[in-house]
Amino acid sequence: MSMSLRIYHNPRCSKSRQTLQLLRDQGIEPEIIEYLKTPPSREELEQVLEMLGLEPRQLMRTREKEYKEQGLDNPDLSRDQLIDAMLATPRLIERPIVIRDGKAAIGRPPEQVLELL
Repeated sequence: MSMSLRIYHNPRCSKSRQTLQLLRDQGIEPEIIEYLKTPPSREELEQVLEMLGLEPRQLMRTREKEYKEQGLDNPDLSRDQLIDAMLATPRLIERPIVIRDGKAAIGRPPEQVLELL
């Protein structure tokens, strides 16, 4: 049974690797998007936020040094400015994100993506 499933993956992230392995253990070989090499477009990122029902800051890795360096904790920043920052610095995007049939889940914990299957 084939299903189109994508994972925004960072091979250096243990949670991302665990999530990918979990999918493979279910017999699923997802389309892997190494988002640090191939960042999403603004449109893709907007869609992911919508599918997750999150605001941009909720999808950001607020502990990354870039978050502090770029002053992204400033509450006055607009949604667009936060999205711009994620597009310019994809490291700030929480990972892994798994997408299937217009639904998305963040693999934190990895088991959370099983809801999509």
